[in-house]
Amino acid sequence: MGEKSVKINIAGRIYPIKVDTTEEAFVNEAAELINKRVTSLEKGFVVKDKQDLLALTALQFATQYLESQTKVYEDKDGLLARLTEVDDLLDAQLAKSR
Repeated sequence: MGEKSVKINIAGRIYPIKVDTTEEAFVNEAAELINKRVTSLEKGFVVKDKQDLLALTALQFATQYLESQTKVYEDKDGLLARLTEVDDLLDAQLAKSR
């Protein structure tokens, strides 16, 4: 696909960026999520500098990302164990069939 120039508004500032056309919707949604989080933090804290709100937002998203990665690895380990069990059961059934 091709690249496209878009203007993204994050915390009241416009950032012109180039994105792949297949990623444009994700970039817009990400900017919207960031803006919602910044607005939420702005209501909860008395902060005059948007940079502080953006830093807190980045921290929250990074924490969520790391938590989700940990969950993926935990799920992966559980899935691997279950697949091993199924493989063992299939081996046992095949051995009985011979």
